[in-house]
Amino acid sequence: MNRDSTLNAVKSQTINREITIFNMLGKRIWLCVVAAFYLGGCASIDLETGFLLDEEIHRQILDQGSDSYPEIDTLYISDEIKQLVDSHLDRRDSDRIKINKLQEILYGEEFLNIQYSDVRSHTAVEAFQTREGNCLSVMNLYIAMARYAGVEASFQTVDVQPNWDRRGSLLVLSQHINATGKLAVNSYYVVDFTPEIALQQLTARTVSDLDARALYFNNLGAEALIAGYADEALVYFKNALFLDPDLSIAWNNIGTTYNRLGNPDFAEYSYEMAFDTDNSNATSVSNLAKFYHGTGNTRLAREYEFAIQRFNDLNPYYHYAQGAVSMQAQDYEAARRSFRRALRLKEVEPDFYIALATAYVALGDLEEAQELRDSAENLLVENQQIYRPSDQKVRIIDTDSILRDNSPGLQIIFH
Repeated sequence: MNRDSTLNAVKSQTINREITIFNMLGKRIWLCVVAAFYLGGCASIDLETGFLLDEEIHRQILDQGSDSYPEIDTLYISDEIKQLVDSHLDRRDSDRIKINKLQEILYGEEFLNIQYSDVRSHTAVEAFQTREGNCLSVMNLYIAMARYAGVEASFQTVDVQPNWDRRGSLLVLSQHINATGKLAVNSYYVVDFTPEIALQQLTARTVSDLDARALYFNNLGAEALIAGYADEALVYFKNALFLDPDLSIAWNNIGTTYNRLGNPDFAEYSYEMAFDTDNSNATSVSNLAKFYHGTGNTRLAREYEFAIQRFNDLNPYYHYAQGAVSMQAQDYEAARRSFRRALRLKEVEPDFYIALATAYVALGDLEEAQELRDSAENLLVENQQIYRPSDQKVRIIDTDSILRDNSPGLQIIFH
């Protein structure tokens, strides 16, 4: 595809992104407000908690000596699944052909036609049986099938733009995982499965099968807690932490569970562990602030809230969300300032240029708006292998991407 054709394709994609932003501004205001509590990536929160490891509490939380669910193999595939793969793939196919055929099996209407559902996390065989699942569920199935077919496949975490969802009295932050593998020395592929979400661009990190298994039990715990089964959730979270004792989101979630079960000492300790294992985990700090308000320790609660605010000031997605709120309120100058601040903090995010362009359109400055759209288009062209339409489920990438740490799964903010 020549550059002019690519620009035309990208321009169409950019217009679609702009329409999506306008729709989001009108439909997700409360989500934008609470999204202020999250920032993916390597930035840290400036907060000295004075936390000390309490060996007795720690031992009681991490009280198991083995995996509590050895019978659950998240990557097991049945003979029926193997027969499906064998009937559609030729072992002599190249890896590139195989991954395209596996995509057909997963998403083709004449095959599994997998549909997105965030109700419950599934193992590979459960995703096959139900024909639905969230990103982790479907990646369990894809990776298991790919490895059976002889294709290298690993889990990969990717940040999403903050998008909280209210589930009863809880707020839930969903994060993202996909699959990747090498095709050659300088070539690899990415297989994705998402609803209409916006990925934080240029963020990815491969994780082990054990890490993905810990995330699976973290998700089961979050789902049980949302359903009101705190005791069941506690068991799942403990298993997640047994598998990965440094899984910050599981420490945060088990803190919320202990809070629900009326164990404030364990709740506080777990929230502090969540922050100690990941000092960019703003959800745990927010939960601590709410926890201290609940216990009457207003001074400490405010200290934690101020830390979050300082953190948000450096969070481009916070300012992006603030701009969305201002756009909905038709305060276009305030929206312009917020979107401009987001762009200063992260210049490689096309959505920020497009959002700022919408503000300039509302302010009547069409020339500036067009320059911003052009910038977004150029950025998309230069990174077309990384920036993708959400319906493009498989990509072959022949250049290196910029990687930074992040973590997928479900994380709960005490509310």
